[in-house]
Amino acid sequence: MGFRPLHDRVVVRRTDGEEKTAGGIIIPDSAKEKPMEGEIVAVGPGARDENGKLQALDVKAGDRVLFGKWSGTEVKLDGQELLIMKESDIMGVIEATKKGAKKK
Repeated sequence: MGFRPLHDRVVVRRTDGEEKTAGGIIIPDSAKEKPMEGEIVAVGPGARDENGKLQALDVKAGDRVLFGKWSGTEVKLDGQELLIMKESDIMGVIEATKKGAKKK
């Protein structure tokens, strides 16, 4: 993809929503809620503070994140539907858990 977001913006690709309910009922596309989870595709260099110093972003390309329902602006780039949003619209990063790891 030939797109680089500016400042503290990120490009997110939504993950696919559930196709079926827990009971096995198939949900049509028109009735599905858009997922609030996605994968970071690209990040900007960061925002500048009052002194002009660049503050790097906490997220990076490849991170799985949760964001608000109405966050971001939907765009279509290279045939893909993506979201462009500020890093502050992201609620958190979903970290992968290792199988067999003991909890403390």
